[in-house]
Formats: sequence, structure tokens, C-alpha cells
Amino acid sequence: MLEKQVRQRTALKEKYPKDPPVPSRVPRDPETGNYTDCAARIREIYARNCFMADYFHIDIDEIHCGSAVVSLQLDPERHTDDGEFVGGDVLSALADAVLGVTGASLGERVVTVMSSMSFVSPVRAQGRLYCRSRVAHHGRTTMDIQSRIYGEDGRLVMGMLSVMMNVGKFEGIPAKW
Repeated sequence: MLEKQVRQRTALKEKYPKDPPVPSRVPRDPETGNYTDCAARIREIYARNCFMADYFHIDIDEIHCGSAVVSLQLDPERHTDDGEFVGGDVLSALADAVLGVTGASLGERVVTVMSSMSFVSPVRAQGRLYCRSRVAHHGRTTMDIQSRIYGEDGRLVMGMLSVMMNVGKFEGIPAKW
């Protein structure tokens, strides 16, 4: 029985490793072992995210402990269904992209459990969209993150509330920094 539990725990650790295999250039504090610049470390981790970097070209603009801002330069060829208005799928993807970064800002690896979106106003595919997020609740096993998308003019485009499951830790990124 004990052997079976050990195998299950080992499998879980392999499924959700502590830290991604991303080498870091960010120095660590010799006393705590934490990265001296957590935002820079998170940028290193997400620089290899193919969805954010290569496909959608989502930029990480700001990272603070418990919050983040990502943005997307709109392209009518890539981000519309009809050539004029940004599709809801693009808005959802942008809002979802900020969730992992926000969870990482508290040292957590997270996966989405539930999201509720409210599309407030249509947006033409020109300029840049900004998605701002903040952690509303950080529990032992879950995290609630609120995110909102704004146009360049500051107009609210979409709001989203997401429940995230904490599935592991990012080594060297503390919950408070």
C-alpha cells in the first residue's frame, strides 16, 4: 500500500515539476535562494511559451506580486472574424494568457478550473489591447484572478473572473516580494 502511494506521488511530481527546464540569468539571493528580480524570472519562463510569444505575439508589459499586465498589438488579418471587429476567441485567449503570469507572480503554477467572461463592448482590430489582472483570493489549493481588457483609449472591452488550481510551485519565486 505504501509503495503504491509513493509511486502515485512520484508520478504527480513528474507530471507537475517544481520549476520548468528554463535556465535563468537572474541572480538569486544567497540567503533565501529566491530570485533577486522575480518579474525578470517570470519573463524568462514565459519567453518560451509558444502560444504567447510565437502565435499570438502577446507582450508581458508589467509584473507585480499578485498582478500583471499583458498586451496585444491588433492585426485585422489575424485577430478578426469579419476583417473589422476582434473575435471573442482572441479576447478570451488574451485574458487567459495573463492568468499563468499572474499565478507565477505568487510563485504558483496554475491551471484554469473555471472562467466567467463578460463582453462589454466590441473593439475594432486597430491599436493595442491591454489585459490587467489581479489576484482576488490566494488559497492553499486555488486562486481567484480578476482580469479586464481595455482598449488604448481606456475603454473596458471585457471582464473575466477565473478560478485557478495551484498545481505546483515556481522555485525561487516567493508568494510575497
